[in-house]
Amino acid sequence: MTPSESSDTPDNGNSNGDSKSTSVIVNAIAVLRSFTADEPLLGVTEIAGRIGLHKSTVSRILATLEQENLVERDVDSRRFRLGLGMIAMAGPLLAELEERRVAYPVLRELTERTGETSALMVWNGSESMCVEQIPSRHQVKHLAPLGARYNEAFSSSVQVFLAAENQDRVRQLLRSGSISLPGADDDAVESYLVRLEDSVERGWAVNFGETSIEEVGVASPVYDHRGDIVASVLIPAPKFRVSPDTLKSLGEACAEAAAKVTGRLGGRAPRSSPSAH
Repeated sequence: MTPSESSDTPDNGNSNGDSKSTSVIVNAIAVLRSFTADEPLLGVTEIAGRIGLHKSTVSRILATLEQENLVERDVDSRRFRLGLGMIAMAGPLLAELEERRVAYPVLRELTERTGETSALMVWNGSESMCVEQIPSRHQVKHLAPLGARYNEAFSSSVQVFLAAENQDRVRQLLRSGSISLPGADDDAVESYLVRLEDSVERGWAVNFGETSIEEVGVASPVYDHRGDIVASVLIPAPKFRVSPDTLKSLGEACAEAAAKVTGRLGGRAPRSSPSAH
């Protein structure tokens, strides 16, 4: 029984309806708690066995949780993992996200230095999501509000995360439309892959009015101790305030800030380009 089904069940003057609603909530919590750091990917059968529910019940619960982005399906294995909707829902608990906490003073310093908004982005496999933001002091500014998601190929933060993916995986995301690339024919896809390699060599990715004619974005990767990308630092700015020279300085400032966050996390940049995997 799904939460929506139980909420429509009359209680006929007793607590039966309430108890059914409670059991649905308890079961949904049990499903969410079945995921662990050691086993972040689980299938329906595995979850059902762990929490003692029928597979059909678990499947319905997962379908509801997936609609709310509280779980998401791994593209390759078709198993489930916790979704970034958990972060968006958590509100004040975002402060406990290590990358966010570590990045906050660096983002403040970056905004003071550049005068533009700075943000911290994370990746859910097909979207870049904002988990922290320091607004520009200017009256006219571009913002990346908490919880905002981006899946446009030319978004600078999306470029950063895709540059860390296997190229065949990037091709699949582009051709399936999971990542939006205008005119995604073979030539456009291969040209985009070259663009990703260039951004890795440069140290920052750029979106010069390609997803919004009025906005420019630059983004750089943040690495953990394994050399894996765990976040990106983003600077979104109004296009009228960004000349080619300013764009370069913004990119360099962004890369320096991302390197500083990496250092504060105890991370390290990889020795070779991830896109060559």
